[in-house]
Amino acid sequence: MSQQKSWVIEGCYIDLVDLVSEKATEMIFLDLNEQACKDNAKSRPWEPYKYESKAAQDANLAMLIEWISQYYQRGDEFSHHSHLAFFNRYTGHKTRLVENISTSVD
Repeated sequence: MSQQKSWVIEGCYIDLVDLVSEKATEMIFLDLNEQACKDNAKSRPWEPYKYESKAAQDANLAMLIEWISQYYQRGDEFSHHSHLAFFNRYTGHKTRLVENISTSVD
């Protein structure tokens, strides 16, 4: 982080995000409901940096959908409860998004 003038941390490891939160200037929490998360998972484009093919990615879709279902009920560092608690205690500039925002340009 010290070698970059700006950076973004994305992901579900709230314990790691907490380690760098004092250096953050903004937090954006994409806090979608369960069905919206599942819909996003089903329509996500191929992630070539993670999977050798779109078919390989889609082979993990059932596991991802199950993980999303558990997200709202677990209490660990990967849970909605943990993410929301972090968001609520973060004192810097923050935004909570509760729906997808279209970024397409006409």
